[in-house]
Amino acid sequence: MTSPNQPSLLDALIPVAALVTMLGAAVYLFSSDSSSGANQIALILAASIAMVIGTKNGFAWKDIEEGMVRSIGVATPAILILFSVGSLIGAWILSGTVPAMIYYGMQVLSPDYFYAASCLLCALVALSIGSSWTVAGTLGIALIGIAQAIGMNVEITAGAIISGAYFGDKMSPMSDTTNLAPAVAGTDIFSHIKHMMWTTMPSIIIALLIFLFIGLSADTSGVDTNLGATLALIDSEFNIGPHLLLPLLVVIYLAHRKMPAFPTVILGTLAGVVCAAAFQFDGVSKLADDPSLGQPLALIKGLWIAMFNGYSANTGDAMLDKLLSRGGMSGMVNTVWLILSAMAFGGVMEATGLLNRLLQSVLSLVKSSSSLVITTLGCAIGANVITADQFIAIILPGRMLKLEYTRHKLAPVNLSRALEDSATVTSPLVPWNTCGAFMASTLGVATLAYLPFAFFNYICPLVSAGYAYFEIKLLPLEEELDGEPVMQ
Repeated sequence: MTSPNQPSLLDALIPVAALVTMLGAAVYLFSSDSSSGANQIALILAASIAMVIGTKNGFAWKDIEEGMVRSIGVATPAILILFSVGSLIGAWILSGTVPAMIYYGMQVLSPDYFYAASCLLCALVALSIGSSWTVAGTLGIALIGIAQAIGMNVEITAGAIISGAYFGDKMSPMSDTTNLAPAVAGTDIFSHIKHMMWTTMPSIIIALLIFLFIGLSADTSGVDTNLGATLALIDSEFNIGPHLLLPLLVVIYLAHRKMPAFPTVILGTLAGVVCAAAFQFDGVSKLADDPSLGQPLALIKGLWIAMFNGYSANTGDAMLDKLLSRGGMSGMVNTVWLILSAMAFGGVMEATGLLNRLLQSVLSLVKSSSSLVITTLGCAIGANVITADQFIAIILPGRMLKLEYTRHKLAPVNLSRALEDSATVTSPLVPWNTCGAFMASTLGVATLAYLPFAFFNYICPLVSAGYAYFEIKLLPLEEELDGEPVMQ
């Protein structure tokens, strides 16, 4: 059996160019609705083009199929979390947890400082638990709700949530990516975090100052400062009280104890179900909407509906109904479809050697230490776009470029920092990436709508590139951190 031919650069560029063209057409024709099917078709068609090129080069269909299956398998944990977050949102609205967070948040968050406060709050919580997804699925949905209730801009709010959540995730020793990047590069996590501070701290400070400036300079004449009617309506629909924040505390505690994300979200959902059964019986029965059932069965049916189909509000206030009518596993189906399509494309590109060919071509541009770090940033961002997964975007470039850092006599912390400054923070900016799809579905704001306001997520790669260009804080291979030799 003959070995497959190595793809040419043209071979590798054709499916990428086709994908970019089709995604641009999808956005032009369908606008923010492009993720409801148009983007998926573009990804599958681009994957088909890559399959044809792979077959032309002698790759067997079985190998290509196995590549797709393997790539989709990587996304399985994200899909499970996504479905569980859908259930969590439905259960938490029904239980009154989300309404309580909105109720109390509306009274303490000033419009002038709302965006900066949202970013800082998410940053602190994500730093303590190490999960941007958990922060977005809990505090994030409440902050979006508060923004809608008081008339703040939801796109800017989503950008602030994502900026803070990814800063905390990136700097937390409990984060998956913060452990993965130094493992791939060959250094230890605390040297990695210390080295990241040089690029990450200036980036979050700049982002916070921008959010503060936007809040202070914005016209707040349209902001609802007379919140009495909205608060009264929430209070009439739910039995509001501080005890309803218990599910939130359960999730934060479990995440802080480093329990994996999927069981953490499931247990948080069950805590919401218990609160709904105990404190919102009338609301649960109303959601069941079946007078023929006795109380126990109506309770079960209502809780069941919230988890698979979300909560449906009928308060008489259109804004509040829109705010609270969401959640459920069914609401995540389009996002899962998008992730599956994107991972299929990435899997074909990797299995047919097209992705490796692109990376090799980029590697040929490396002439200096500065260009090596900037190339790493570009490769990781490109891998986020092509493979649709931040973990692959860390592993592939990290694995390919590790030897180059040794050749240029650069310490591995330079590689691990560059991977996190690019792959981790830009993942929610790609609509079909697992992170971008998750954030859009969870927060209810399209990726392209919040992208301009996720300041931290694109300031950080720019700051990192600036450090590289001027050769600031590029540690040589023999340099030590905290008295410990850098791992080779």
